[in-house]
Amino acid sequence: MMPPTNVIVVIGAGSIGQAIARRVSAGKRVLLADLRPENAAAAAKVLSEAGFEVGTATVDVSSRASVHALVEQATALGEVTGVIHAAGVSPTQASPATILKVDLYGTALVLEEFGSVIARGGAGVVIASQSGHRLGALTAEQNKLLALTPTEELLALPMLQPDKITDSLHAYQISKRGNSLRVMAEAIRWGKRGARVNTISPGIIITPLAKDELNGPRGAGYKRMIELCPAGRAGTPDEVGNVGALLMGADGAFITGSDFLMDGGVTAAYWFGELAPK
Repeated sequence: MMPPTNVIVVIGAGSIGQAIARRVSAGKRVLLADLRPENAAAAAKVLSEAGFEVGTATVDVSSRASVHALVEQATALGEVTGVIHAAGVSPTQASPATILKVDLYGTALVLEEFGSVIARGGAGVVIASQSGHRLGALTAEQNKLLALTPTEELLALPMLQPDKITDSLHAYQISKRGNSLRVMAEAIRWGKRGARVNTISPGIIITPLAKDELNGPRGAGYKRMIELCPAGRAGTPDEVGNVGALLMGADGAFITGSDFLMDGGVTAAYWFGELAPK
């Protein structure tokens, strides 16, 4: 009898999702899902030419029906042993409402839906952001609300209404803080299935999206971060891939509900160094 096919689902077919997938998907089936079919197809071509078995799907993470359809497509292929959630929109790309819907609600939805099917011994990684670490401290009550509010009630929280969140950067920061809090809470539920889930909070990683940001209205600020951070450079998708491989593999078996900040020290310089707000 053939062993069941192990399936790695990659949501968001960009450079970071692909880099992690390359490290953890040998001998497994990869399902690459993206909002834009052409992005999924381009990533699938690269991975299949590198020897991976790949299929594609279209998904809108801000739609429960769409995420549920992706879960069904994945489970029809085999056992879902890995979920890499790297889809999202940046402050330059979207309005506060869209950022909250895609980055905060969408992530909660993915964690909920895939947390109901993840296989024993499986693992998930959610890509958050250093931005979540530059938000001031929230209250214990706010942390609990972001972590535990039922997915469908999340966007109705008073703390997330337009009078409280007035700009895209704030929406992005609170979404990414929310992602790491949500993953802590979900780690308990995933653990009951014998699975693990963590977040990675990357700093400036050179991807097409980062290049948009570097050339956008906030570009000067990003360049300053790169120059003044302890590492003195931006990161690469492969470096995020290394951390993703640790968190999804046997070496990370004791790590769950955690957030890994990898930003070249930007956050350190923001709170205690040359990047501190004047």
